[in-house]
Amino acid sequence: MSYKYIFVDRPAEGVGRVRLNRPKALNALNSPLMDEVNEAMLAFNGDAGIGAMILTGSDKAFAAGADIKEMDGKTPIDMLMTVSLIERFDMKQLSKPVIAAVSGYALGGGCEIAMACDMIVASETALFGQPEINLGIIPGAGGTQRLTRAVGKALAMEIMLSDRKLTAEEALRHGLVNRVAPLDEYMDVAIGIAQKIARRSQVAIRLTKDAVNKTYEMTLEEGLAYERRNFLVAFGSEDKAEGMRAFIEKRRAEWTNR
Repeated sequence: MSYKYIFVDRPAEGVGRVRLNRPKALNALNSPLMDEVNEAMLAFNGDAGIGAMILTGSDKAFAAGADIKEMDGKTPIDMLMTVSLIERFDMKQLSKPVIAAVSGYALGGGCEIAMACDMIVASETALFGQPEINLGIIPGAGGTQRLTRAVGKALAMEIMLSDRKLTAEEALRHGLVNRVAPLDEYMDVAIGIAQKIARRSQVAIRLTKDAVNKTYEMTLEEGLAYERRNFLVAFGSEDKAEGMRAFIEKRRAEWTNR
């Protein structure tokens, strides 16, 4: 499958990678690009040979925001009747983990798409922010919700109300990203994490991701009950039987992902 706005490859066994490719626009997110991202991610999600995915941009820009030219002149009804950028990349459709490998600018919609992923690995040059206030609008693809959950109300307010940017180290310190690595190493770090995930039981990986994501939607009591449900489902898998036998026999497990 050929694409206009993205590159797709498999940088390691079990790992699928989607790279944004609008260099002149610093990977600004527009509808055609996001449609291609969604199509490629769904293809990887349905591929039995892929256990984890990476979404990335260039070293200079993960994504510098949404394409303002696409939104300029739109009315509220125009926006209401249009499939939004975040709807075009709906993480709920993806049962496999997605790692955002971020370098350079991750602003506005770019920051929001990164936060929609399951993990973020950043280069030392990464810069995160929600500068929508400068356009007279607010974040509209999850920024007010995901950023606040990640860094807390006070810092989220400062970022969104005064256009404060977070460096990679600040993002790490405040829990927005998982790892920070030098520019020439961050992609290898992301691929390494993706490989570790891909080598595990995909049944257990899916059940774990599902349970963790429910944290945002449930009370603690409801979440514990949901976790228990997924825990019991895992006991019905062939991988559970193999994993426990391998542990007892002191050998490496041979996963069948069933």
